[in-house]
Amino acid sequence: MMLSPDQAADSDHPSSAPSDPESLGGADAKVLGSVSDLEPVEEAEGDGKGGSRAALYPHPQQLSREEKRRRRRATAKYRSAHATRERIRVEAFNLAFAELRKLLPTLPPDKKLSKIEILRLAICYISYLNHVLDV
Repeated sequence: MMLSPDQAADSDHPSSAPSDPESLGGADAKVLGSVSDLEPVEEAEGDGKGGSRAALYPHPQQLSREEKRRRRRATAKYRSAHATRERIRVEAFNLAFAELRKLLPTLPPDKKLSKIEILRLAICYISYLNHVLDV
């Protein structure tokens, strides 16, 4: 069945309903609002002067010392350099434990010891050597 243009405008058929948000009115207009309605809450609650971005991203000279340090540490270059320094530190630490381990007498000599076991054994061995010297 074909409808005349007048009947189509009065129809409840979905294809005849207006599609632009302004003509919808009411709650539907709010739901289907424009993209500008999707502004962040910080900007919407600002003082209206457009300074809310400055509040979120203050000038570097306005940052506290801690905030400057935090931002500097957040860079990929800093993280990479820090990881390299940490790797070198851990390797030196493990090398020192390996050297200490070689100086300690154990049976069997190649027995694997944890770091805490190495330290405890070193303390006992130093105490023993002191006792031997004192006698």
